[in-house]
This record gives sequence, structure tokens and C-alpha cells, in this order.
Amino acid sequence: MTVISITLPPDLLQKFENFMTTKGYYSRSEAFRDAIRNLINETELASTQTGTVAATIMITCDYERKDIDIKITELRHEYDDVVIENIHRHIEEKYCLEIFIAQGNNKRILNLINRLRGMHGIQQVKPIFMML
Repeated sequence: MTVISITLPPDLLQKFENFMTTKGYYSRSEAFRDAIRNLINETELASTQTGTVAATIMITCDYERKDIDIKITELRHEYDDVVIENIHRHIEEKYCLEIFIAQGNNKRILNLINRLRGMHGIQQVKPIFMML
């Protein structure tokens, strides 16, 4: 196997260590392999669908990162042909939660999700698809 190196903030590493213990992983490597497999499977499943789909896309980011709000607003306007609703909530003045409800061309929605995932400052992007 190939050895890779990643950098994690201390709080994320602690959460990951707790997750590993709770789920019974015997090593960090096995836990990361499992997480990567799950992410790839989720992406492959979503990308095999064609035509019109509906999706809910949940995004979390740090409350202090006001620049993210601007970037998300710009993306929402760029994808207004598929974004039919957007909800913004503050969670304990530490996090922002964005929920996009999208409907339309699957490739277009996947492109939006990829753009969100590639945005610096976003902590998590979780899509749920419903095939129509």
C-alpha cells in the first residue's frame, strides 16, 4: 500500500480518535480507508443518475468566517436554476448551517455540490438525493 500524509486540526483529530474508538476501528488507516470508500460510493451513486433529481444539501462552516456567506450567496445565484430554497441558521454562535433544496438536472446539482466541497472554509457538505 502507498503511505500518504494528511494534516488535521487538533479538534478534528480528537473527534476522529473518538469515532475510531466508538466504531471499533483498529487503526487510523483503516478508519480513513472506510471513510474514503463511503465518500466515493456516495459520489458514484449520485453521479450514475441522469435526468431530473431532487436533493437536499447541508453545509456547515465556522460562524466567524463571514467571507463564506458571500461565496455561498454567489453560488446560490449562479445555480438559481436548480436551487429552489435556501435556509441559513446559526448553531450556538459557533457554526453556520446552510441547507439547499435543489431540483433539476443531476449533473448541474452535482456541479454545485463539487463547487461547495471545493470552497475553503466549508467544514462539511452532505447531499441527500431523491431520484424523480
